[in-house]
Amino acid sequence: MILTMVILLIVLTILGLPLFIGILAAAMLGLHTGQVNFAAIPIEIFRLANSPVLLAIPLFTFAGYLMAEGGTSKRLVRFSRSLFGWLPGGLGVVALVSCAFFTAITGATGITIIALGGLLFPALISEKYEENFSLGLMTTSGSLGLHFPPSLPIILYGFVSGTSIEKLFMAGLLPGILMVGIPCLYSVYMGKKWKLEKPSFSAPEFISALRGAAWELPIPFFIIAGIYSGISTATEAAALTVVYVLFVKIFIFRELSLTRDLPRIMKESTKMVGGIMIILGAALGFTNFLVDAFIPMKILSLMEGMVENKIAFLLVLNFFLILVGCTMDIFSAILVVVPLIIPLASRFGIDPVHLGVIFLANLGIGYNTPPVGLNLFIASSRFDRPVVQLYKATLPFLLLLLLSLAFITYWPALSLFLPGLLNP
Repeated sequence: MILTMVILLIVLTILGLPLFIGILAAAMLGLHTGQVNFAAIPIEIFRLANSPVLLAIPLFTFAGYLMAEGGTSKRLVRFSRSLFGWLPGGLGVVALVSCAFFTAITGATGITIIALGGLLFPALISEKYEENFSLGLMTTSGSLGLHFPPSLPIILYGFVSGTSIEKLFMAGLLPGILMVGIPCLYSVYMGKKWKLEKPSFSAPEFISALRGAAWELPIPFFIIAGIYSGISTATEAAALTVVYVLFVKIFIFRELSLTRDLPRIMKESTKMVGGIMIILGAALGFTNFLVDAFIPMKILSLMEGMVENKIAFLLVLNFFLILVGCTMDIFSAILVVVPLIIPLASRFGIDPVHLGVIFLANLGIGYNTPPVGLNLFIASSRFDRPVVQLYKATLPFLLLLLLSLAFITYWPALSLFLPGLLNP
C-alpha cells in the first residue's frame, strides 16, 4: 500500500502536481509510516515563521521587486557597457556582469532572464553575435550571481545549516567572480574569432553612466559593510536596503509612486514570498520526517561502504546536486537536501562554509542542465525558441560552468580565503 502511494505521488509530481503539495504529501506519508503525529508539520512551520533570520527573505525580495521596476536594468547595462564594451565580445561581458548583479539583487534567476532578456538579446543579435551563442549566454547568465550579497539562497542555507551568513557572503565572492569571469573570457575569445566591431572606450560616457548608476551599484557593498562592521544584522541590512531603494526610486529617480505603484509591487512581492514560505513549510515538515527516520545516518552508512575518500565524495555530491538543481527549486532543495548532506560532508572533513558555496554553484548549474533545467524553459518562453535549441545553445556555457565548479569544489581556499582573512 505504501509503495503504491509513493509511486502514485511520483507520477503525479511528474505530471505537474505543485511541488509543495508533493513534498507535503511525502512528509505526511513518512510521518504516518513512522507513527508520528502530523502536528510535527505545523510545529516546523511555526518555527520557520518565528526565525529572525528568515525575516530577511521577504525584505530582500521586496527590495528586488522594487529594483526590477523603472530604469534600473537600463542603467546597469549602460554602466557595464561603458566599462566593458570596448573589449572584443564586450557586449557578452556586459550581459554576463549585468545579469549576475541583477540576480544577486532580485534573488530569482527567472526574473533576470525576463527583465534583461528583452533588452540584451536583441542587442546581441543586432551586433552580429550568433543566435545560439546569444541564447546560451542569456540563459546561463540568469543563474549567475547566486553567490553575491544579498543572495536569498545564502541566507536560507545559513539558516538551515547553522552556518554564519556573514561568512557565507564573504566566501561566495571569489567563486562568484570565477563563475562570471570564465564565461566572460569565452565571450572575449569568440568576439576576437568573429572580429566583431567594438567601440573605443569613452571616458565621458563612462563618467555619465557611472553617475546614472551611482545610487544602485553600491547596494551589495553597503550590505557587506553593514554586516561586517557590526552596524546591522542580515535582517536589519535587509530592512535598510528596502528603505534605501524606496528613497532612490521615489525621490531620486521618481520612477515609482507611493500610491499608484507601491501597493502593486507589495502585492506581487507578497505572492512570491508566500509561495516560497509555503514550499519552505512543506519542506521543513519533510525534513523533520527524514531526521526522525535517521535517513542521514543511513545514507552515511551506505556511502562509507561505497565512497572511501573526499575526492570521490565531492564528485558524487556534485553529480547529485546538479540532478537536484534540475528537478527542484533552490529553496526546496536547500531545506530538503542540506540536512542530509551536512553529516556526510562533516564525515569527510568538508567545511560547512565551503559546502554552502559548492551547493549554490551546483544548483545554479542545475537550472541550465537538460532536459528539465528551469532556466531552459523560461528562456524558451521569453525568446520564443524551441527548448531543444536551448539545449544546444547552452552546452558550451554549461561546460564552462562545470569547469568553474571543479575549481570551486577542489580548491577550498577559493571559498575560505576571505572569511579566514576577516575572521582569523
